[in-house]
Amino acid sequence: MPEARTWQFRWWRNAPREQRRTVRFVAASAVTGLVVATGAVAAAGPWDSGQRKAERARAAAVPATGGERHAGPRHPRAAPVLAPLGGQGGATGGKSGRAAAPAPTRDGLTGALKPLLEDDGLGPDRSASVVDVVTGEQLYGADQDTAYTPASTVKLATAAAALSALGPDHRIDTTVVTGKDGIVLVGGGDPTLTVRQGTADASLRTLADATARALKARGTTRTKLTYDTSRYSGPAQHVIGPNENIAPMSALMIDEGRQDDSDRGPAERSADPAADAAGEFASLLRERGVEIDGDPSGGSAPAKAERLAVVSSPPLSALVERALTNSDNDIAEALARQTALASGQPASFEGAAKAVTDRLTKLGLPTSRARIADGSGLDRADQVSAALLSQLLARAADPDHPELRPVLTGLPVAGFSGTLRSRYGSEDGAGAGSAGRGVVRAKTGTLTGVNSLAGTAVDADGRLLAFAFLTSGTGDPDGAQRALDRLATAVAGCGCR
Repeated sequence: MPEARTWQFRWWRNAPREQRRTVRFVAASAVTGLVVATGAVAAAGPWDSGQRKAERARAAAVPATGGERHAGPRHPRAAPVLAPLGGQGGATGGKSGRAAAPAPTRDGLTGALKPLLEDDGLGPDRSASVVDVVTGEQLYGADQDTAYTPASTVKLATAAAALSALGPDHRIDTTVVTGKDGIVLVGGGDPTLTVRQGTADASLRTLADATARALKARGTTRTKLTYDTSRYSGPAQHVIGPNENIAPMSALMIDEGRQDDSDRGPAERSADPAADAAGEFASLLRERGVEIDGDPSGGSAPAKAERLAVVSSPPLSALVERALTNSDNDIAEALARQTALASGQPASFEGAAKAVTDRLTKLGLPTSRARIADGSGLDRADQVSAALLSQLLARAADPDHPELRPVLTGLPVAGFSGTLRSRYGSEDGAGAGSAGRGVVRAKTGTLTGVNSLAGTAVDADGRLLAFAFLTSGTGDPDGAQRALDRLATAVAGCGCR
């Protein structure tokens, strides 16, 4: 080795200048290539909104199908994420003719699930449906076509309808426009609009910054503020009345009307979210050197008002994932109203319910016995079947419906995220725990006397299955949850042939 180093030094010292330049260029190119390659690997690693960033980039050239004047890259098909779950094909590998893991048999699933479905903890009314995602075939059913109160699992229907109507890249705008004697803050129905410090897609502070700049550019440092909530109609209060689980519905609100610093779960809510949001906006403008005459008042923006400033929500895909992971009622109701607006229906509870039902029907789902009453599942008048939910989940994995993929990526992961974070623990000696941990992904549903679970699982042979279990009349919510977790774990652990 010392001799080799001596030879290399002598060669370099005696080499012509042009040859040394060539060597330097090749070496620099090699280093640059290594850096680029390392960067590509790093970019493919992190997950963003349920998908790898590299997958998002590859789909940037696909034309957008939804959104309000937003031409950013649409969210990609998630086939690379789902392909291993159904075999060597895509998410529905059977359609492409490529090999897939063997599907469980009806008899095998019946033997595994029927005894668990007889658990007394599930109450007198119970139904079940398990669907093979590859073929769409129902592999197991028990009263699967009867409609029951789904509780929060109805958010799956709300999410699918919104994505179908608007596309995953749609964003909701909050704007400031010129008014007859001042400016108008116009609510678009974005439940994520926030006044809190820190980065956010839709920040009231950012909107105030842009508004103040626009006004000062016009030589205006004093104005009147009006706020417009006309995009929504009908009753603002949910049928359950004032409640810590949901704010009055308004096209203009900040931080979901929460009166504390929480961002999920129950919290005291504002009685008038729009007025509170407008009051905060007025304060922010004053801090930025724009004086507001009097208190903000409700009103309407002129038909051809000039836009001064705008902030936009995260893309609909991210809203869907947040609504499903955290079972966020406010976002779910907003998604239902956005679906109504896209469908030409009034943005009310009634109009949203009709729009969601119509979209589910257009997706080919069994809605003849279904009744959608709200977007969140807080209304006990909601009625859907286990078959509808399981088929919806299978449809969300269909390569022909890439716009629905956030329905799957937003599902909580057993033992790790969202409403399943504290479930499937190893401390459960009854068998509902660790076997399904990290394998089951599902949306939960809970009302007094009602417990439900609907999601996906990869079985022991690597086959992706969709399931839905609905129960009512339960007297022990913890016992019902454990029984449902055992059912989902059985689906995941089953070869069942």
